[in-house]
Amino acid sequence: MPLDIAANIQVTGPVEGRAVEVLTPEALAFVADLHRRFEPRRRELLAARQARQRRFDAGELPDFLPETAHVRAADWSVAPVPADLLDRRVEITGPVDRKMIINALNCGAKVFMADFEDATAPTWANVVEGQINLKDRWHGELTHVDAKSGKAYALGPNPAVLKIRPRGWHLMERNLEVDGQIVAGALFDFGLYAFHNARATLERGSGPYFYLPKLESHLEARLWNDVFVRAQEALGLPVGTIKATVLIETIPAAFEMDEILFELKDHIVGLNCGRWDYIFSFIKRLGRRAGFLTPDRSAMVMGKAFLGAYSLKLIQTCHRRGAFAMGGMAAQIPVKGDDAANQAAFAKVKADKEREAGAGHDGTWVAHPDLVPVAMEVFDRLMPTPNQRDKTLADLEITQAQMLELHDGVRTEAGVRENIRVGVRYTQAWLEGRGAVPLYNLMEDAATAEICRTQLWQWVRLAATLDDGRVLTSELFISLFTQEMADLRRDFGSPRLEEAAHLFTQMVLSDTLEEFLTLPAYELIS
Repeated sequence: MPLDIAANIQVTGPVEGRAVEVLTPEALAFVADLHRRFEPRRRELLAARQARQRRFDAGELPDFLPETAHVRAADWSVAPVPADLLDRRVEITGPVDRKMIINALNCGAKVFMADFEDATAPTWANVVEGQINLKDRWHGELTHVDAKSGKAYALGPNPAVLKIRPRGWHLMERNLEVDGQIVAGALFDFGLYAFHNARATLERGSGPYFYLPKLESHLEARLWNDVFVRAQEALGLPVGTIKATVLIETIPAAFEMDEILFELKDHIVGLNCGRWDYIFSFIKRLGRRAGFLTPDRSAMVMGKAFLGAYSLKLIQTCHRRGAFAMGGMAAQIPVKGDDAANQAAFAKVKADKEREAGAGHDGTWVAHPDLVPVAMEVFDRLMPTPNQRDKTLADLEITQAQMLELHDGVRTEAGVRENIRVGVRYTQAWLEGRGAVPLYNLMEDAATAEICRTQLWQWVRLAATLDDGRVLTSELFISLFTQEMADLRRDFGSPRLEEAAHLFTQMVLSDTLEEFLTLPAYELIS
């Protein structure tokens, strides 16, 4: 039966065990207040994304906005950065399950981003347990005993600074209804964490810190700013207590970085190069047009073409405003039993981090604790100061054309097969309740699966020619898909694999390009 928490607030998912500690009437009333105030604007902004997409399809290109030229031209800075965020040279990210949170906080990274978004499959159990785990961190109760090994885990003496990534504006939390409407996942994740922990973070010398995903415009940043202002008012906190870093992981947002910083200037500390989602966004927003036919995913590397241009533009924009310019994710993980492959993976990470530190980034992301020392050594060597916000790149000019330049490269059968394998296996894992998945020596999250399925959609839709001269027709895709599925069934067969395969092929062969894989996939999880 649904649980009536208060007037017109219903929890429709099970409330069992410790869930009552976070799903309190007061906390849910706080989330309900945010929903009632901001849900209409959230819906308007999602509709604006689709209106902009129609303009892109009609020939418009992403560009710097003429109506906000005054914001870009003016001299202003973001508010001062808190002391515990002045050195962010290595950040680690991961899902919100208990053991992983403890290991990430203890791994030696400067910051840990606990992720309710791309690294977490948002089952009701996952999101509620994640809130319990994070509440325990700030109330001195974060311990864990592994049921199989009996090994005990506890927080060390110098844990990483904690930041939380709530879900993007597009995702919903169907297990909470307010006035008969389901609530946005973003407001659910943010609201519960802020309500239970904002004061405790301050008492422990830190603060309520967030990462904001998937923004596509400065108006979406303005909405987050208004949410922060209201939350601080309701919790009795001064304006500017909440601090956020915004991931620039969509092509429209990359042309509004100044404006995003300006809208959030009391609450923002930096921007981050969300490179994998950025590739996904590039294909999703521009990929219906033959002029933006992408090469194999492996050819789209940072430091070149549109990825290199946006990385430098982000550094220039942030440092001009006193904000941090964070680098992107190193998805490599240790390769067990193959020392040569392991050394090659670590060398890739080192080279990538040397590029970032040399360009002017203030820190970077890794996905595995074993990569923390690799990235740390690079930034310690190339960035001896806590950050390099003084590196302004003031003489650099990054143009619209550079921001839209495609990488050179071909499309291959191997690239098609890799997209099929990774896309289906990740979708299977997500349906099984796992959002961060080690696949083929990389730690993958939802962004990778999004690249796989949108790129295959684009190649089939535009009748892309492979390097061997064949056209990737729907018939050729189905043939290669059938071959790959035979291997996947042999090694990973399950009902969820079949569901994942059906969903993936549906999305690749559809006439329309679905906004997010996770939207229809959410209907298949509990």
